[in-house]
Amino acid sequence: MAALAVIGVTASAQPFLDYGFEREFPTCLDPMHETLTYPMAWGNSPVKAFDLWKVEARKCVLDAMQMAPPASTDYRTEVVATERREGYEARKLRFNLSAFTRAEAYYLVPDGEGPFPTVILLHDHGGHYVIGKEKMVRPFACPDSIREDAEWWQTQCYGGRYVGDYLAQQGYAVFATDALYWGDRGRREGRREDTHMRMAGNLMELGYCWSGIITYDDIYTADYVATLPEVDKERIGCMGHSMGGYRTWMLAAMSDKVKAGVAVCWMVTTDVQCSWKYGNEYGGFANTLPGIKRYLDYPHIAAMASPKAMYFINGQHDKLFHPEGVRKAYDYMHGVWDGQGAGDKLKTELWDMPHWCGTEVQDAAKAFLDENL
Repeated sequence: MAALAVIGVTASAQPFLDYGFEREFPTCLDPMHETLTYPMAWGNSPVKAFDLWKVEARKCVLDAMQMAPPASTDYRTEVVATERREGYEARKLRFNLSAFTRAEAYYLVPDGEGPFPTVILLHDHGGHYVIGKEKMVRPFACPDSIREDAEWWQTQCYGGRYVGDYLAQQGYAVFATDALYWGDRGRREGRREDTHMRMAGNLMELGYCWSGIITYDDIYTADYVATLPEVDKERIGCMGHSMGGYRTWMLAAMSDKVKAGVAVCWMVTTDVQCSWKYGNEYGGFANTLPGIKRYLDYPHIAAMASPKAMYFINGQHDKLFHPEGVRKAYDYMHGVWDGQGAGDKLKTELWDMPHWCGTEVQDAAKAFLDENL
């Protein structure tokens, strides 16, 4: 019996048939990369007017975010507890984040007469789900176990200092709430290592996306913060580390309420992040929008924030994001900001540090926010 011919493919170029993955990558990784042309990126898109391009690019991101939780039409804010701190008051709030979710938040209000410049703090991932907003603001009105966990987390990622309390002492109003699956928005039965993957799959079955919901919730948070009487709605910024850095540039790109952002240790290009040479994609479902790579890569989305003031800090020794991919992303974004006559509004740096947001990083972030908010 004659051997079957593979039409249009030479014998040496035939794909592997004995396995589909090597390490965590598909064996066809290289030809897959060749299909990623990012036709909606600024510079690739047929839309040549920048403002119109942002409108069309935002539509692509919203499409990839899948279904939206209905926005809340009645926030029904409840002050659960307050605590006097040096130079500011800490409030624990409950509010309707969306029509699906009543959330808790920490809201820090400086002493004096407002309205105040305001920073929405977006917490990290870290594979650590017990706390969320408590990673950014010193917790109160909570179990001792939460306080102890938050204190420990500060030593792991933030140099022993709560970013939120630091900014509030410097005159900023600060707002932080939990992303879905972290802190008070976790799993009733508790979390196990694999439950987040099952949860993400079930959301997809329902037409939603975990990462999309996180971004929608961040957009809704900005909408809510802009209604608070102590907040100067023309001076709202956002900041985050790791997944919080991803959330920062996503929010800056997708919300007109946000005027400036500081993203720490989350920026890269896909060709480097998913490559045989440099490493693996560690973000997982919380940072993945299904189908977005049909249109845009990470820096293309971040560029939608132009001409806003944005500050990106990454680490030379960050094992999650190789400097080669970081530099490529930075180069692209500078081209966009420069092209819009706003090159002075984009600041990008690679620091001699690992995946980290210590006090020196916080000081640099505060200086940038001072200048731009």
